[in-house]
Amino acid sequence: MEANLMECILRVPVKRNVNDIQVWGNGELKKYTVNSAYECLAKQTRGTHHVVFEVLWKAKAFPNVVITTWRVLIDRIPTRVRLSRREVLMLLTVCGLCQINEESCQHLFIECKYAQLVWSLCLNWLGIVFVQHNDPKSHFVSFHCVQASFKQNLMLKGIWTTVVRTISEQRNSIMFKKRVVDANEIFQMTQLKSWSWLKHRSNSFTYSLQIGLLTRLYV
Repeated sequence: MEANLMECILRVPVKRNVNDIQVWGNGELKKYTVNSAYECLAKQTRGTHHVVFEVLWKAKAFPNVVITTWRVLIDRIPTRVRLSRREVLMLLTVCGLCQINEESCQHLFIECKYAQLVWSLCLNWLGIVFVQHNDPKSHFVSFHCVQASFKQNLMLKGIWTTVVRTISEQRNSIMFKKRVVDANEIFQMTQLKSWSWLKHRSNSFTYSLQIGLLTRLYV
């Protein structure tokens, strides 16, 4: 990085008796804007791009829920394993739900037996059948219905984010409020939150919670 910085500095011609000016972009005299900065960053090829993020930001869910999902997909949730790797003193690194395996992001939201039960209840509820991947990104991408439209699948992606958010909240309640893990409670809260959030995020969503959230979704 130091070598790159020096290379950039050396490319700039230094002139005497000339006032300094602010330049943004490719040497053009234009005003800095957030949009121009975003366009500049979007053109960079650093990191690994994944189609999952193109869909995630369009999912029918509230921004804070989508942000939680984004942190899960890039493995930035402060799980016990991650905190331990950052040298945070931890008495235990086992999962807050099952108390058996180490609490990594992949385990907590996908592989844990309680998380698996929640996903199974959710799939039965929605009538979706698919192979559940251990990788969170692959799991998210596969959570769709081929008979549904793109807009309807965005609703399903919103439900996926709701499951993740609810599991996270349940895990925090167990850690900080000494609650007992209950997969059925997580699933029921997912149903309630999905109905409530979709009702506010989608103008075309008119389904009743009493008759089932997605009774006519695929019609």
